[in-house]
Amino acid sequence: MSTRRLRSEDYNDYSSTDVTPETSPTGGMNGFAHPESYQRFGETNGTTWYQTLIHLLKGNIGTGLLGLPLAVKNAGILLGPLSLLVMGVVAVHCMGILVKCAHHFCNRFQKQFVDYGGAVMYGLESTPSAWLRTHAIWGRRVVGLFLIITQLGFCCVYFVFLADNLKQVISAANGTTNDCSSNRTVTMTPTMDSRLFMLSILPFVVLLSFIQNLKVLSIFSMLANVAMLVSLVVIYQYIVRDIPDPSRLPLAAAWKTYPLFFGTAIFAFEGIGVVLPLENKMKNPRQFPVILYVGMTIVTILYISLSVLGYLRFGADIQASITLNLPNCWLYQAVKLLFSFGIFFTYAVQFYVPAEIIIPPLVARVSERWGWVVNLLLRLALVSVTCVLAILIPRLDLVISLVGSVSSSALALIFPPLLEIATYYAEGMHPLVITKDVAISLFGFVGFVVGTYEALVELAAPATTVVNATIVMVQ
Repeated sequence: MSTRRLRSEDYNDYSSTDVTPETSPTGGMNGFAHPESYQRFGETNGTTWYQTLIHLLKGNIGTGLLGLPLAVKNAGILLGPLSLLVMGVVAVHCMGILVKCAHHFCNRFQKQFVDYGGAVMYGLESTPSAWLRTHAIWGRRVVGLFLIITQLGFCCVYFVFLADNLKQVISAANGTTNDCSSNRTVTMTPTMDSRLFMLSILPFVVLLSFIQNLKVLSIFSMLANVAMLVSLVVIYQYIVRDIPDPSRLPLAAAWKTYPLFFGTAIFAFEGIGVVLPLENKMKNPRQFPVILYVGMTIVTILYISLSVLGYLRFGADIQASITLNLPNCWLYQAVKLLFSFGIFFTYAVQFYVPAEIIIPPLVARVSERWGWVVNLLLRLALVSVTCVLAILIPRLDLVISLVGSVSSSALALIFPPLLEIATYYAEGMHPLVITKDVAISLFGFVGFVVGTYEALVELAAPATTVVNATIVMVQ
């Protein structure tokens, strides 16, 4: 078998997978291809399994984590963690479907790589419907649009999160003490508007976005993981102490608040957009299935444990971000800064996907001499757009909740099962597999409807009446 390099080094693909023309995945609908039959050559200077795991964790652990305790309150102490577990299993299963279908089309069409949008396009071309085959290109366009909206939406949240955390720490600096025994009331010192903090952060985020090599970015990603790990350890050690009697907490909350739980949970499982880019950039891509399952298991355990312990510790008093329930002392103020440090570098990972969708086609229109200049200018413009949106859009938490409910539900839950049906239906599918895929898509669609509805209701309500926002926003 030829082991020649299949990937074009000049092609800036954002979420693709490579195979040799002679060999293809034989796993079919049963799962990932077996290593011995899955011959794929990754980047010569690609990322290692450890670096890929770091990126996968960074792509899924973000601001949504700190809002999950309030999400469990909206679902109930029993129904909440069970729902998180189900959503975690379904989300990982859909990630696996996406990678599997990409491999399938690489073999079928002798393609060097297939991205998320390309997989959907080829899936539509494989359906019995002539109308869908004719309009298959819209599959790629729709997926690209959802990816851009979702990832840039997350980036907007990060700007607000960073600005509000910095503002809160600075405002409480004069009243912050070394006494962490109680949550004392601290008089906030007037400081500049949070929008000015966003502008202050902008130059540093722009410089971060100029890093285009995932292997180099893994160094900063590792630092972010360490910072967030330390802050989470400090949060855990506080919330496990003096947990009140949990019998007073409802096993299942009122159903009218469950859509708020769903919106936060689907926002938290935000990583499907980085799955194919990470797999494509690996030095040994055959290791990716194991990395995916191990990484997402860690993420799901972290989500469930922090959400349950946080709700048990603070009960009905739990706030939109669990950090707001921590005592006003230097130790826990440092936690906010550490987590902000981690979120800062997470911006680069989330920004990678929309940048690689938008920028390469535009750079290809100019001469090679000016290509790098146009590349950097476009990155500057995209980062500036996320900053401007964060500044201009009021109640950004609810706007991002709306974007997350629409885009995340579609990308993570609705599209992958339908893609599997479109890919394998002509080859013959077991009725149970079709039923499973339809059920997952309906589950995602219901989440899309109820999440969108609740976000619109909250947006229409006066700001003083909104009491149950579940997106992580530090005020």
